[in-house]
Amino acid sequence: MAVSSIQMLGGLRPPRVSLIAQARVPFTSSGSVEYALGPLTEGFVASRISMSRIRATVGEDGMRADDDSMHNNVDDNHVRKQPERDFSGTPYVPVYVMLPLGVIDMNCELVDQEGLRNQLTILKSVNVDGVMVDCWWGIVERHTPQVYNWSGYKRLFQIVRELGLKIQVVMSFHECGGNVGDDVHIPLPQWVREIAESNPDIYFTDREGKRNSECLTWGIDKERVLKGRTAVEVYFDYMRSFRVEFDEFFVDGIISEIEVGLGPCGELRYPSYPAKHGWRYPGIGEFQCYDKYLMKSLSRAAEVRGHTFWARGPDNAGSYNSMPHDTGFFRDGGDYDSYYGRFFLNWYSQVLVDHGDRVLALANLAFEETSIPAKLSGIHWWYKTASHAAELTAGFYNPANRDGYAPIAAMLKKHGAAMNFTCVELRTLDQNEDFPEALADPEGLVWQVLNAAWDASILVASENALACYDREGYNKILENAKPRNDPDGRHLSVFTYLRLGPTLMERDNFLEFERFVKRMHGEAVSDLQS
Repeated sequence: MAVSSIQMLGGLRPPRVSLIAQARVPFTSSGSVEYALGPLTEGFVASRISMSRIRATVGEDGMRADDDSMHNNVDDNHVRKQPERDFSGTPYVPVYVMLPLGVIDMNCELVDQEGLRNQLTILKSVNVDGVMVDCWWGIVERHTPQVYNWSGYKRLFQIVRELGLKIQVVMSFHECGGNVGDDVHIPLPQWVREIAESNPDIYFTDREGKRNSECLTWGIDKERVLKGRTAVEVYFDYMRSFRVEFDEFFVDGIISEIEVGLGPCGELRYPSYPAKHGWRYPGIGEFQCYDKYLMKSLSRAAEVRGHTFWARGPDNAGSYNSMPHDTGFFRDGGDYDSYYGRFFLNWYSQVLVDHGDRVLALANLAFEETSIPAKLSGIHWWYKTASHAAELTAGFYNPANRDGYAPIAAMLKKHGAAMNFTCVELRTLDQNEDFPEALADPEGLVWQVLNAAWDASILVASENALACYDREGYNKILENAKPRNDPDGRHLSVFTYLRLGPTLMERDNFLEFERFVKRMHGEAVSDLQS
């Protein structure tokens, strides 16, 4: 879900090692803990950076400016010299930490149990609220339909419970390994891949016919092509198995929420910008609707509209790395705003909303009375153009003359689901300096999406896009987590830090993280910069 200054695609590869941090308890009165760094051992992968998040910057007050001062000719050094805000007495925002991707291996066994316990002990010592873990479909239901192996997760959850932490669980129905930073490869279940050998249309497909095996196309949500089951039935059976297997952790309140994967990287979007198909930032991406099931849906929609010749994807939308102004579809005044363009984009975005609607309805059946957030990616490049091309190919019908996030927020509201938005800590200034041609505006996107969610009266959670260890980055997260001068006192419901690993556990980095946790919890710190 993310990328670095968009040099992004080439060089971000996290260490293939796991830190064994050795805690020395009892904890000190200050709430911190002494710790030493033990040997680095194979097993955990420190971080994954998915393709949906790109580094950028916003203004220090965490609010969208009423003028253009935050978007044009701003002295970055001036921004960084602003006094730190005192967050003591502000609302308590829980802080969770994502566990390494490789914490459970392909045999569903817990990797480096003692090393993990030591790391979690240190996190607990600074009052981290809990951890997030992916429960991978490709591991649990690996070989045979409806035969589930939860053994490694069961042991992991027991350790977390013993340490007094809570767990955010992700139902990960996507592949791990197709994005920058993914040093772990977890494909979809073997039996699903065998089906795809004879029916590759179960995968999302681009205009040239290239398949994307990262997740299943939403076109088979209601098609019985998975050994007699539809895709949503497969997801429901998996979720129901988890609910039964881990009942004691629900009853004890150890599991605080279940985030249900809704697409690539677990996010509610089309896989429109896959690196494995050659996409590079800031390309607009491509529409992913050319499997036979989605094309049949498009044909039905065109027939209902009375224009059967509209049963096609745009033929002038460019390719993965095109710029909007180089295409007939996305350029200013382009076909995206024609009668056909509006029809197509309405259909394309509605398929996304309908998929979320179906899966979340079943998730609520499986996980009654449990918080269920859904993750949205922050696609902020080309936001300053009229068409918002990168958002359109990802399924967010959000051109300058339309609010594409309000329908999604309304769907989440229907199911009582929170929105986990992946880009609230990003800035515009750095992005404009490094990639001015991208016309990116994460700041504007954040303002729009958070207000769409809050206007629908749903909770908003977030996580950082990139590894963050410095005070400036933490301050930006804090400003967006608790907007200054909001008359309604709105704030994030929870923040999840990406990700537990050796660099975070280095002494200086961890002390800075401890300070950040205190401020997220509304506690005072003694060293505010004036």
